[in-house]
Amino acid sequence: MKPQAHHRADLVRIASRAMVERGLEPEFSERVEQQLATITGPQVEAGAEIQDLTHLLWCSIDNDDSLDLDQLTVCEPLPLGAVRLWVAIADVDALVKKGTAIDEHALINTTSVYTSARIFPMLPERLSTDLSSLNANEDRLALVTEMVFNADASLAGSTVYRAKVRNKAKLAYDAVSAWIDGAGPLPPVAASVAGMDAQLRTQDAVAQQLRARRRQEGSLELETFQPRAVFEGEKVVDIRQQVQNRARQLIEEVMIATNGCTARYLASHGGASLRRVVRSPERWLRIVGVAKEYGETLPEEPDSKALEAFLARQHQADPVRFPDLSLVIVKLMGRGEYVVETQGGMPIGHFGLAVRDYTHSTAPNRRFPDLITSRLLKAALADQPPPYSNAELAELALHCTQQEDAAQKVERRLRKSEAALLLESQIGRSFDAIVTGSAADGVWVRVFSPPAEGKLVGGGSDLKVGEKVRVKLLATNVERGFIDFGMVAHFASKAA
Repeated sequence: MKPQAHHRADLVRIASRAMVERGLEPEFSERVEQQLATITGPQVEAGAEIQDLTHLLWCSIDNDDSLDLDQLTVCEPLPLGAVRLWVAIADVDALVKKGTAIDEHALINTTSVYTSARIFPMLPERLSTDLSSLNANEDRLALVTEMVFNADASLAGSTVYRAKVRNKAKLAYDAVSAWIDGAGPLPPVAASVAGMDAQLRTQDAVAQQLRARRRQEGSLELETFQPRAVFEGEKVVDIRQQVQNRARQLIEEVMIATNGCTARYLASHGGASLRRVVRSPERWLRIVGVAKEYGETLPEEPDSKALEAFLARQHQADPVRFPDLSLVIVKLMGRGEYVVETQGGMPIGHFGLAVRDYTHSTAPNRRFPDLITSRLLKAALADQPPPYSNAELAELALHCTQQEDAAQKVERRLRKSEAALLLESQIGRSFDAIVTGSAADGVWVRVFSPPAEGKLVGGGSDLKVGEKVRVKLLATNVERGFIDFGMVAHFASKAA
């Protein structure tokens, strides 16, 4: 008898089970719902410490389906090619106070978990997508980082303060990027705001300069494999790989700059901060060995500039295999983690981004460390004692690292089940693929269309990572996220 086809509801059930297995809570408690019922609207505050910046041409740029808007940007050209850039971050703490039921749920999960079938938000949707979101045409409280960049995009100075802001245009990455690249029109919502086109051009120009500066310092350009399922109603109809583009780069660069300024602001006020770090790789010699397989030589000591130059050459020479090389390098570098940095302590920095001062501050609707940083900033601005002791911050740093790792494992687990669901009706079909892993437990391949990974069963032990093959789909298991392929043909060696 033919097995019953799976649907979106099955993925939601699998995701909820994976959340629980990883120590995450997929649902909000009754206490959270009770507190939520007492919140009647967005927080309204006034005072000399809160600037009114609602007149500025703020805009948000995010995914097409994003409703939890954490940040807005706006800029102003200055003499001699300089640019003033403001970044507004939602003041989530204005509604979510430390120690409340909503805060305690956020503390358990520490992050929103994103799967294609369902999003498990860190905060109730009424907050994260409405009352604490920087929604279009709504006045909202925010923490603003104001930065001035010289003509060469070096930072001339920055400051942080509280403000009231108003989003003039809710924009999406792909449409903005197509316009920047000359491949599409200015999005209508941006075209309806006088001066928004010039805003976006200037922000893009600054972002590209910032990107170039970081690459010169050794920031790593990696291309990770993160496909997302596409639904039509309850049915998965496709899987698409998210493509990096100019609008994503714009927001990425501006947020990296903001996170650096936030970290330095807290340091300048003598308090501890929660930093996001990627340590200098302990397994650097294994990275050296990987480069040697490609005929390249890296220094014996960790050198992000040399590693970035190697990666750039490989991306240009072989873009098809580059995501798999990126994954190998990411694993060997080690995961990012949260640490407490105190005044006078030796900074660890972020090896992958090639920055010394870095915190997470720009997504408080989605990440608990950013909410912690928001509270630390507000205390510093008000000249009040920090809301967390150094011991509390140390515990939170470890907990947030562990829970973020758990959330990422849930997301990876669901991507496997999504792929299995899409392919379960295609048993017997053949695909072009590339070998992505070869170890004692088996050989793994990635098919190109749709972008999905699975295990090669019944042979192929002599294959090497990077070799192209033709495979046949033998079996899928949506519940466990398994996809099995059989060998049809072996095309060429990696070096070919």
